[in-house]
Amino acid sequence: MKNYKLLTPGPLTTTNTVKEEMLFDHCTWDDDYKVITLEIRRKLLELAHVSEEDYTVVLMQGSGTFGVESVLTSVVGDEDKLLIIANGAYGERMEDIAKHAGIPYMIHHEVYYKVPDAQKIAEILDQNPDITHVSMVHSETTSGILNDIEAVSKVVKERNRTMIVDAMSSFGGVDIPVGEWGIDFIVSSANKCIQGVPGFSFIIANKQKLVESKGKARSLSLDLYDQWATMDKDGKWRFTSPTHVVLAFSQALKEMEEEGGIPARNKRYTDNNKLLIEKMAELGIHPYIEAEHQGPIITTFFYPENHKFSFTDMYTYIKDRGYAIYPGKVTEAETFRIGNIGEIYEEDILKLIEILTQFLKENNE
Repeated sequence: MKNYKLLTPGPLTTTNTVKEEMLFDHCTWDDDYKVITLEIRRKLLELAHVSEEDYTVVLMQGSGTFGVESVLTSVVGDEDKLLIIANGAYGERMEDIAKHAGIPYMIHHEVYYKVPDAQKIAEILDQNPDITHVSMVHSETTSGILNDIEAVSKVVKERNRTMIVDAMSSFGGVDIPVGEWGIDFIVSSANKCIQGVPGFSFIIANKQKLVESKGKARSLSLDLYDQWATMDKDGKWRFTSPTHVVLAFSQALKEMEEEGGIPARNKRYTDNNKLLIEKMAELGIHPYIEAEHQGPIITTFFYPENHKFSFTDMYTYIKDRGYAIYPGKVTEAETFRIGNIGEIYEEDILKLIEILTQFLKENNE
């Protein structure tokens, strides 16, 4: 199989040393393995800038969506009501979860290229006193926009509601002081900015809010409280854990620390993103999101005017030369997406531009 790098928002390109950790077969009951789980949980609290007294970490088998579904179906009770804030496909996915689980909810839609306005959210909460929980996405990879979760969390906490954040593709790549911003539950995944591989999500939870959720879960395997109650004793997972993925994630956390933590990783991602946008502009290709709200994770680009190719043609051409990009997900515009997280550096961005320049030349001759 031909090797290529992933210019996607996760799964992403990992180091060989992360992959090598998966060569070891570990027993889920082993004390050494349970210590690894406990250490991962401790380090995630540090990255979130919160203490063990106020917050805890729950690891949940499955993709990031499993983690989001675990939170929504475990902490929003039948007598509660959820406000979903959506300006992309992943906010809208929360509505799908709510519908399937029978969660009482309402949804506030914003157009994909705008960040939800905190003052508008405040008005909705004031007009709907029955709303108990609010959920939104931080880095909406549908468009590449970085939503202002700090401002929204502030108005939510001022009104004594519970704040839930999907920070799937931003946690670890963008600094989020979880407690300071008043976030009660924040969800991310092993295969995003910490640069592990797919297999589990993690939830950083306000401990008191988590305890209050006991008995509310609508699922056995996704019961967030029960998962925590077992894991918090000695690091054992309730059901079979993805041992190889956990070992890889532990190594990825070490490599993140060696790189310089979130500040260094954010700088690399931001530098990649700025260089990408700058070089794409030279080819007449421009971002869908205005610079003020463009996140450093993934960028949605409009097709160049009068293009004579399909996405499949472009994707295959670029992949054959060492990189995989993403199709667009913005329904009202013809777009494609390029991520720049993972083991991606300046030379990769420049190489991609070189490949794309040649592709455009060959398709416009």
